[in-house]
Amino acid sequence: MNRTRWIQLALGVIAMMAVSSPQYVWTLFTKPLLGTVGGTLADLQVTFSILIVLQTWLSPAQGALVEKFGPRLLVMAGCALSGLSWVLTAYATSLPAVYVAYGVLGGIGTGIVYIGIVGQMVKWFPDKRGFAVGMAAAGYGFGAIFLNFPISSTLSTAGLQHTLIVFGLIQGVVGVAAAAFLKPAPEHGTADRPEPAVGSMRTRRDYNSREMLKTPVFWLMFVMMTMMSTGGLMVISQFATFSRSFGIDEKVLVLGFAALPLALTIDRITNGLTRPIFGFISDRIGREKTMAIAFIGEGLAIALLVMVREDPLLYVLMSGVVFFGWGEIFSLFPSTLTDTFGETHATKNYGFLYMAQGVGSVLGGPIAALIFASTGSWMPVFGIIIAMDVLTGLLALFALAPMRRRLIDASPAAGAAKPAFAG
Repeated sequence: MNRTRWIQLALGVIAMMAVSSPQYVWTLFTKPLLGTVGGTLADLQVTFSILIVLQTWLSPAQGALVEKFGPRLLVMAGCALSGLSWVLTAYATSLPAVYVAYGVLGGIGTGIVYIGIVGQMVKWFPDKRGFAVGMAAAGYGFGAIFLNFPISSTLSTAGLQHTLIVFGLIQGVVGVAAAAFLKPAPEHGTADRPEPAVGSMRTRRDYNSREMLKTPVFWLMFVMMTMMSTGGLMVISQFATFSRSFGIDEKVLVLGFAALPLALTIDRITNGLTRPIFGFISDRIGREKTMAIAFIGEGLAIALLVMVREDPLLYVLMSGVVFFGWGEIFSLFPSTLTDTFGETHATKNYGFLYMAQGVGSVLGGPIAALIFASTGSWMPVFGIIIAMDVLTGLLALFALAPMRRRLIDASPAAGAAKPAFAG
């Protein structure tokens, strides 16, 4: 059991890495795609919103399918769709074609993989839930690390079409191969199943999705994740654009490297590291305390990024700190949700919460671009994001923690009760 679950975690990380680039490398494609299909930046950024909206808003149905049929087949299909989306985008000659190929197919494919892997990890690791989900989510953050420079270089030397075809095929094949060996997590009552770690408040019973959606706790978490997703996705989708407006582009060198791809590579590293690190911390000191530290710290990091924008070296370094303060939402929120509503329906339940990222993609993608277009400055956008980050950190401490405790204390155990753990 112990060896098997670590193998499953490794396979899940590989599958997540294989489908991470559609989101995290998108910013490198915006300029060449505009030259190919035309339109404005705001028009093209609709693709990114479609990708994230479908990746997230279909996840409840995808989670239900994973729970019914198991992770192997569906995750394999998701990886194949993700790779195919890049190959088809290579032949797109219009914005609608990009919307369908990159946005629709990519969103469906990456969504199946993401929700399936996260849902499995919260079940395989009841004793290390924050860390395990963080590692799986880190795969999604780390995946683009290995591709930022190769993709950037290939775009310069071989062009957009060749880049999309080659790297689409690579990602699809690797993801399908890893997913082929996935297994469902053991159910409650398994003799060698590890006990949950004492580190945070845990439910006495399992809630199905209908029951969960009736609770104010879920909707508070939904609003909090929406606010954090908005800021992070704005930075991801617009990073190259607002960096160039600050004078930080491929022609600027930092430590001998082109500043923009260097920043994107560092960002992928910190965006991946933050997920298991803060997940591990939350297993020890509690989810809400960890949220407050991370979210308020993210607001401060964005403020500092804006302040040092005229210094390329400091700007590149601070961009890494910004991503370190955002990526942890993908370990903290699913762990907190499962702690609160149980793991029997965890995959489908997280699918509903994961929809918050879809809302954030609309606010952080085209709407942020429209605010910039109307004001001629990125400063109003950064100001809104900083305020939301700080507010979300405060809500974790002063609203989410007491509400979760009241729900858990008031919920009777169903059937053979699992113990409630208080942190």
